[in-house]
This record gives sequence, structure tokens and C-alpha cells, in this order.
Amino acid sequence: MTKIEFNTLVLRQASSLRSYALHFTHDADDANDLVQDTMLKAITYYNKFKEGTNLKGWLYTIMKNTFINNYRRFIKMSTFVTKSEEISSANLVFSSTKNQGEAKFVMDDIKRSLDKLPEDYYVPFTMYFEGHKYHEIADHLAIPIGTVKTRIHVARKILKKSLKAYDNGIKKPVYAEMD
Repeated sequence: MTKIEFNTLVLRQASSLRSYALHFTHDADDANDLVQDTMLKAITYYNKFKEGTNLKGWLYTIMKNTFINNYRRFIKMSTFVTKSEEISSANLVFSSTKNQGEAKFVMDDIKRSLDKLPEDYYVPFTMYFEGHKYHEIADHLAIPIGTVKTRIHVARKILKKSLKAYDNGIKKPVYAEMD
């Protein structure tokens, strides 16, 4: 069977496909869209049709699968996308998208805060942050290990104070109670 003959046979089934589509959609416009999708798929994949088999049954199967796939896609999208008047204030955080611009601003603020640290605190803190051990930092700077620990601690306090805008207010866990 040639492609033109096949297309003609498919087009002859349009009216029965339309009534079958109404069974699924219950709306004339949606039914017409479903018929169009079904016919497009049938014509596109005509080489999958085995001559001598039931064309109407094959088309109905395509229509049923198309409807199910579209329905699943619609349900999936409607769970992710809500209309603006339906978004509660509690869900506003989920309605926005994150982008790399926000991360860039945060990293710029961290870099500015680090650059403001006095060198006596900056060098031990950055070495520790890069993974050096306390004794390695002490040897490199030729200062006592206690001084290294103090400078790192003070650097953390300064950074925490200068980056207070990013503190989200979450209480830190208490690991040991002091009496």
C-alpha cells in the first residue's frame, strides 16, 4: 500500500474518530484536537501499520494512548504550575525560581567581607579554609598554634557579623548543655 492510499484510508476514518474522541474529551474543540493528533501520528508512523490488520482499531489505539499521555502531561503540569490567585503566602517561596545571580551576589559579599579582614586574621583563616592543619599554619607563619586558633576564631566572628544579613534565623543545635 502506498503512502497516499494509506492517508486516504486514514482520512475516511475521521468522522468515527471524532465521535470516539468526544467519548474521551466531552468537548468538541478538544475532540477535534485529539483527532488531529491521532491522524498526524498515524500518517507519520504509517510504516508501523501492518497491511491486512484492522486500521480502525489501530487508529483507536493511537487515539486512546495519545489522550492518556496528554492527560498525564496535563496532570503533571497542573501539580507544578498554579494560577497566581491560588498561590498562598506560605507557598510564595516555591513560586519563584532560583538563578545564579543570587549566588553571585552572595559570593561577592563573602569576598568583600574576607577582603576587609586584617591580614593577621585573613591568612590563617584562608589557610584553614583551604584545608591546612593548625600546626601547618603555625609553622608557615612562625607563630604559636594557640595564636592560630585564636585568629581563626576571631576571623569567623568578624565574618559572621559582617554577613549577618544572610543569617536565616534558624537556631543552631545545642550539643552540650552548660550548667
